[in-house]
Amino acid sequence: MENVLSGAPAFPSNQSLIDIDRRHLIHPVTSFRGHEAHGARVLASGDGMWLTDIDGKRVLDAFAGLWCVNVGYGQESIVAVAAEQMRRLPYATGYFHFGSEPAILLADKLAALAPAGLDHVYFTLGGSDAVDSAIRYITHYFNAIGKPEKKQFIALEWGYHGSSSNGAGLTALANFHRGFDLPRPWQHHIASPYPYRHPDGQDDCAVVASTVAALEAKVAELGADNVAAFCCEPIQGSGGVIVPPRGWLKAIRAACDRLGILLLVDEVITGFGRTGPMFACDDEGVSPDFMTLAKGLTSGYAPMGALLMADHVYQTIADSAPAALAVGHGFTYSGHPVSAAVGLEVIRLYENGLLDNGLRAGARFAHHLARIREHPLVGDTRERGLLGAIELVSDKRTKAGFGADLDIAGRLSALTWENGVIVRCFANAVIGFAPALCCSESEMDLIFERVERSLDQLLDMPDIRRALG
Repeated sequence: MENVLSGAPAFPSNQSLIDIDRRHLIHPVTSFRGHEAHGARVLASGDGMWLTDIDGKRVLDAFAGLWCVNVGYGQESIVAVAAEQMRRLPYATGYFHFGSEPAILLADKLAALAPAGLDHVYFTLGGSDAVDSAIRYITHYFNAIGKPEKKQFIALEWGYHGSSSNGAGLTALANFHRGFDLPRPWQHHIASPYPYRHPDGQDDCAVVASTVAALEAKVAELGADNVAAFCCEPIQGSGGVIVPPRGWLKAIRAACDRLGILLLVDEVITGFGRTGPMFACDDEGVSPDFMTLAKGLTSGYAPMGALLMADHVYQTIADSAPAALAVGHGFTYSGHPVSAAVGLEVIRLYENGLLDNGLRAGARFAHHLARIREHPLVGDTRERGLLGAIELVSDKRTKAGFGADLDIAGRLSALTWENGVIVRCFANAVIGFAPALCCSESEMDLIFERVERSLDQLLDMPDIRRALG
């Protein structure tokens, strides 16, 4: 579209952009009619922890986009390596024995950083297809070792493992099942390690023991000879940032070994400094059979995910067929050279100060979460590193929630936006946080000043006051 008088491009007005969005753009995990009524908040630019929309409103992003912009916005060195790679080699297939330097070097770097034994890397476009790839390779593995009956997968309630047809079945959130004929018959779930709502209270040993017992019982119910793998997040993100006790993942690893099933750890959200160390598995010295990565891998600057595979699985699949017979799993953009170049630079930034800054910011984050627990609406706060949540309740004593008719999530989303901060407001009255690793102490203070103002405004609403026990 051009301006006929000047010949210059004629850009749509802000309102036109919103109207075009309503007519044509399907947004992820959104009510179609609800979005038509709400309209898009169109973002225009970002710098560090800050985002600016098309109307010039500047807000603190305390959620790193979608748990992913770990290095913050506007890192010029990432832009430079992406541009240079685009000029030199914008695409290279991984099919037919072709490769590119960035993909090869990134695979080598990830294998060096990952828990011991995860020596092999398959690149994807994101977390959902990394989980799908894991399911396919796990199926192939058990067929290769002569145990084709091992097809059942177990995951956690409140877990999230992507939005593909297979991953959304392992996901245990109603929105991802409703209308999609999920979960599949081979997909099963056990109770989450949810300390705040655990029936025995917030006793770490009881929470760990209950998950191990639930896993053992489910395997016994399905038959040990039928179960292929257990899939879990070290911290459950989209379920409301559920933080298990330390030692939980180590106990799960031991249980999987006893039961003869593989362990798939989904570190799409928790990887790359989000919980403190490079990977959450590092906290407990756990090496899974498969580990999925995405989000922080490129910090959201380019689409990319990865599936890390243990050497014993790789060798079994490699030996299961003649060398001339291909393993039939692949994506056009697997190991994309531009995304891989971005990933290498992002990891360099982590290792050159951002992980350390994340630890400092995490201490300030924990301080504020502990302090805000005294607010009349707050039942629980929880965190690890720069991943955390505030859970709101109508009664601190009984831990009762709020009725769906009060739309706590919708109100909080509006209040926090107006107050200049982006957080994740879950339907179960949980506020999720994932600030970037570049966050300063003053920015962390400002995040909580604005969130607390939003909570006070929510508390002042007459129907919310009436709902309090």
